[in-house]
Parts: sequence; structure tokens; C-alpha cells
Amino acid sequence: QVQLVESGGGLVQAGDLLRLSCAASGRAFISSHIGWFRQVSGKEREFVAAISGSGASTYYADSVKGRFTISRDYAKNTVYLQMNTLKPEDAAVYYCGASNGYFRPLRPDYWGQGTQVTVSS
Repeated sequence: QVQLVESGGGLVQAGDLLRLSCAASGRAFISSHIGWFRQVSGKEREFVAAISGSGASTYYADSVKGRFTISRDYAKNTVYLQMNTLKPEDAAVYYCGASNGYFRPLRPDYWGQGTQVTVSS
């Protein structure tokens, strides 16, 4: 089992950057694929980025490609989402999720509680 805790959200201006963290506990983290998703109130949760269990592979939603970077630090049991050149449409609650199943598409078995990102124009 994997427990996930997100942090790093906040209020920023358009064009700013922000780094989200997803701290994980549990032995399964080492082999789990981890993804970031986001959700706006009243809309479905959407995929943002994912990194494989080995850390060798990543993929992104088209809307964030070239602006966001996902990475993982095994020593810290943490996955990061570096978000650059933020846009108002990036505002959402961001969730990290862990899966031991398929990498693509990623369908997490475990979720964190989410962290709010607000982007002012």
C-alpha cells in the first residue's frame, strides 16, 4: 500500500512558477508509477503528467507539455511537479496518484488529498 501527501500549492500570478511535492510512504512506492492529475470544481479529474516506477519514462498532457516537468527522488520518497509559465487555466486542485498497474494510461489505485493551485491573471 502507498500513502501520498501533496504539498506546495498556493496563489501565484500568471507566468510564475511553482513546484508541487508528493511525499509517499510504503514499500510499494519504489516500484509504483506516479502521476499528477488536476480537478476544477464541477469538472472531471484530468491527467497532467506521469513518471514510471523506474523513473526512466515520463509523459504529459498536451496542455502542459514543455511547461511542466515531473521527477522523482527515491531517497526522499517524493515525486515533484515543476510547473513553469503558469496560466490561469492551470488553476485547480492537484492530486498525485500511485499505480502498480499499467503506466499508460495511468489509473491510480491510491490518491493523496490534493493541493490547491490558484493562478491570477
